Amino acid sequence: MMYLTTAARTLLARAPARSASSVASRHGSLISRSVSSAVANGGSSSFPSSVSVASNNHSATSLRSMSTMDKMETGTPLYMSLYPEGSTDGGIRLGNIVPDFAMDTTQGSFDSFHEWKKGKWAILFSHPADFTPVCTTEIGRLALKYDDLEAMDCKVATLSVDPVKSHKDWLKDVVAHCENEIDIKFPIIGDQDRSISIAYGMIDPGNLDEQELPLTIRAVFIINPENKLMLSLNYPACVGRNMDEIVRCVEALQLSYEKSIATPANWPNNHADIPMPDGSRSTEFKGSVFLLPTVSEEEAKEHYPGYHSCSVPSNINYLRLVKKDDVEKK
Repeated sequence: MMYLTTAARTLLARAPARSASSVASRHGSLISRSVSSAVANGGSSSFPSSVSVASNNHSATSLRSMSTMDKMETGTPLYMSLYPEGSTDGGIRLGNIVPDFAMDTTQGSFDSFHEWKKGKWAILFSHPADFTPVCTTEIGRLALKYDDLEAMDCKVATLSVDPVKSHKDWLKDVVAHCENEIDIKFPIIGDQDRSISIAYGMIDPGNLDEQELPLTIRAVFIINPENKLMLSLNYPACVGRNMDEIVRCVEALQLSYEKSIATPANWPNNHADIPMPDGSRSTEFKGSVFLLPTVSEEEAKEHYPGYHSCSVPSNINYLRLVKKDDVEKK
């Protein structure tokens, strides 16, 4: 019998209309169906997603192997099954299959975003407008991180409501302004009719006619190999994004997906000095990670036998730390 942790039982109890046993029994087939559907249909799903629109220690010298979901029964597959694949109101939320779309870009036209990123992680990165100051610096800094992201097997596409011709003209300014020598190796999508922006919730369609110049927000969508939204960031036009943080997020998401772990606050600069049961203190857990709350004690001991339980007044064993080296060995 598989015993779930207290935290896991709490998470499962909060899943509406699904008992803990039903979630646990269906998670394997759910993930399998999701992957099969994404591969067979270019990422389409039951979610109404078709939009008819016609830190940084990574080495960029070699690509990593394709990211695959951890097979630990009570780990990532069970944790992911807690997120619905679709929404009831047309919005896009974490765990949802993202909308597919055809795209006209600075690197040519593609019939399907899902097919373009097939089997890979991807970042969809929007900016309000070409020939604007903050956007110019953002595309330049993203270009500097592109090789790191490519080494992580993560594709990148950016977007604004400007036409592709405008993108191409503007990129000359981007390259000239960046203090480093850069190449723009990722495509920039032209979304003149704003169909993609509307589908991804970056523009309210009800405001299109009322606004003189309806622009997209600064949005970041990080999408996993099954075309599921794993993280989204929204920034106003006046605040530029931190590319180091975006790379960190991709690394953390991939590690969680592949190893059934969760990254603490400020990871990898976390738990630099922690108390031990014998009263001493240890610096060996800097950059460590937590086991996902759904991971059972049996599987925790089988896959991560050296994990450390942090002592807390509740005496609940949910702060289960795994050293970075032990995660990499798994």
